Amino acid sequence: MKVNDLCEILMEDPIIAGIKDDKGLQSVISSNRKVVFVLYGDILNITEIVQRLKLNNKIVFINVDLIDGFSQKEIIVQYLKKYSQLDGILSAKASMIKTAKSEGLLAIHRSFLIDSFAFHNLDRQVDISHPDFIEILPGCIPTVISWIIEKITIPIIAGGLVCTKEDVIAALSAGALAISSTNPEVWNM
Repeated sequence: MKVNDLCEILMEDPIIAGIKDDKGLQSVISSNRKVVFVLYGDILNITEIVQRLKLNNKIVFINVDLIDGFSQKEIIVQYLKKYSQLDGILSAKASMIKTAKSEGLLAIHRSFLIDSFAFHNLDRQVDISHPDFIEILPGCIPTVISWIIEKITIPIIAGGLVCTKEDVIAALSAGALAISSTNPEVWNM
């Protein structure tokens, strides 16, 4: 999958389902959500989780920082590329993003904007990782999203604490391409 293809899909359907357990997996399989962020799993079940999603025509991204049983080394990306059908990864680590890109996967750099230092450091992180997308957490701060849009040309996904229809509309209106949420009520908006 190419960046432009995913951008088109997200322009039509800007809500990304984040799943954090098997209950979320079951819910997303029966939902209309096209793009899924897998936020759980371990070395024993991650390929099965991806397979179930792919069998249900989902576009799958794995948060490699949250997979149990792997060291936090770049080899996890190579393993997942070889043994699963994932479309891309999410990570807060620039080295993981760079590895995903070198493996031909889409890469989303997660950035936790907890203070002004994190905000001002975002440019440097993006310059190091060269991601396809940036996920901003928390995603319920439209003012900050608009600041990022002014200084970075990479598509923005707003995630974390996006809980209401108003949050979704505010994030998208501020310039986010999409939002991600683990809340099935948000998936059904």
